[in-house]
Amino acid sequence: MNRIYLVRSEADKNMNQFYQLIIMPGLFGDWSLIREWGRVGSPGTVRKDWFDTEEEAVNAAQRLCQSKQKGGYRYHSK
Repeated sequence: MNRIYLVRSEADKNMNQFYQLIIMPGLFGDWSLIREWGRVGSPGTVRKDWFDTEEEAVNAAQRLCQSKQKGGYRYHSK
């Protein structure tokens, strides 16, 4: 899992949001989970969290993905 792109669209509420998760290796053997979210078509807010292992980063991404899906986000191929 390197990248997950989720979208939540509700036309009646004028809602068209995205949430993106990317896992990347760092320079010193660490791993980052990069999260970006906002309105589709606009630059989003970005946050980067660091983890000691790839497994920790993947687990964090999976938890976030499950949480977002419970909130109405769905997988989307970009």
